[in-house]
Amino acid sequence: MNFIIVGCGRVGAELSHHLFKRGHQVVAVDSNKEAFNRLHPDFRGRTLEGEGLAESVLERAGIREADGLAAVTNSDTLNAVVAHTAREFYNVPVVVARNYDPNLRAVLEAFGLQIVGSTFWGAQRVEELLMNPLQKMVYSAGNGEVEVYEVRIPEEWNGRTSGELLDPLKQCYPVALSRAGRAFLPDAGMKLQTGDLLNVSSTFEGIGALTARLSKKAEA
Repeated sequence: MNFIIVGCGRVGAELSHHLFKRGHQVVAVDSNKEAFNRLHPDFRGRTLEGEGLAESVLERAGIREADGLAAVTNSDTLNAVVAHTAREFYNVPVVVARNYDPNLRAVLEAFGLQIVGSTFWGAQRVEELLMNPLQKMVYSAGNGEVEVYEVRIPEEWNGRTSGELLDPLKQCYPVALSRAGRAFLPDAGMKLQTGDLLNVSSTFEGIGALTARLSKKAEA
């Protein structure tokens, strides 16, 4: 597949290298030639010096044949305009924009773009690890507003049902339950066993409430 990465800072350089290692054709674009020094020595994709907003630069990068474009500069405004141009004027199938400043996230959202807020997501992930070290996040959607967590059922909840555990909670829903190497779709009446791994889809507030509930002994 053909990908264009606009912005060769730390994120852009890492992304370009990862895509290249997977066998894709990658063009890294940056207005500062020295930015390409951040690329991994093994990177064999193309580099293109120029403004990501310039039509001539995008054309030389091969935007008409691109399967995807990521705008990951340190400017949210630039990312928004480049991504919007790629999607609306060049019909690039997959477009992603980086949100650098959380205070400017609304700028990208106004364009209806898929965005990744590295600062917002990173801060929330660190908070999760600090507050709930016993749970494991296995999937993150959007910018971490909803995530899938894996929690282990303690002995205190052995024999109680999935519904008893989750029904009182808001923003926390069962996805799967693994037991002895097999996975099940849990319903409200399914009895839990000590050591079960329960996957739940939840907000940050929801998983906090679930963790607190699991840490308490089940009511008689």
